Amino acid sequence: MDSAARSFAAQLGEEADAMAVLFYGSNLRTGAREGVLDFYVLLPGEAETGMWPRVSYREWDHQGETLRAKIATMTMAKFANAAAGKSRDTTIWARFVQPSALAWSRDDAVGQSVNEAVQAACMTAARLAVAAGPPCSAEKDFWRALFRATYKAELRVEKPGREDSIIDLNVAHFDGLLAATLAAANIPYSQNGEVITPMMPAGERRRILRWWHRRRRLGKPLNIARLVRATRTFDGAGRYAAWKVERHTGVKVEITPWRESHPVLAAPGVLWRVWRAKRKG
Repeated sequence: MDSAARSFAAQLGEEADAMAVLFYGSNLRTGAREGVLDFYVLLPGEAETGMWPRVSYREWDHQGETLRAKIATMTMAKFANAAAGKSRDTTIWARFVQPSALAWSRDDAVGQSVNEAVQAACMTAARLAVAAGPPCSAEKDFWRALFRATYKAELRVEKPGREDSIIDLNVAHFDGLLAATLAAANIPYSQNGEVITPMMPAGERRRILRWWHRRRRLGKPLNIARLVRATRTFDGAGRYAAWKVERHTGVKVEITPWRESHPVLAAPGVLWRVWRAKRKG
């Protein structure tokens, strides 16, 4: 893991009096510092109710370099609950079956608890991959079935084949993960070369598919509710939007107190300024 990302995570964790900070996303895989680093900050306390996580944006000067981060904050208790598939949310276990790293933790015992929660996310994802996937096939075909299912349940626009790029860009991570996870979840299987044949009882498969169908129906409404909530609670949304505009258009947007406090209301004026600047250019 990049040392600057680890230092940023430590600062976030200590400032929030957190239990742990997880790092994930493309910057973890590439080691790059450009763009936005993605962190999950896990707090102590009882599992929260209502909408979660809380999302914020931070910029941090590190040895003369500006690092940017998008931060999701939630309790460790809720994270573990969602990773095990015990909530109606689909984002946690689908995200953390993908590569992630423990960037900072309060102590070794907390680190072990986080690792166990991530392992639970992998088992939750593997159960659905087997239930929704082919009777037998190469490992990547099961993961492909999983990501196709979860993308359809979310309010997001992905290019065709996005599920393939996740697998192809993280070959080392997914290689052997299904077999190891099935063993941990006590799901018997056989393997002949690259072909894996899970031996999930028909009743268990039906139970998991019923579990999934309930969550699939709620996927898009939950996404919409979170987007609406984010317009009011995204800390640093104005600075994040200004950086995105400059990154994609080259037009620098001044962050006034009003724009920082009211990013949605400020958006039409910002877009008008960008349009005029592009016309002059």
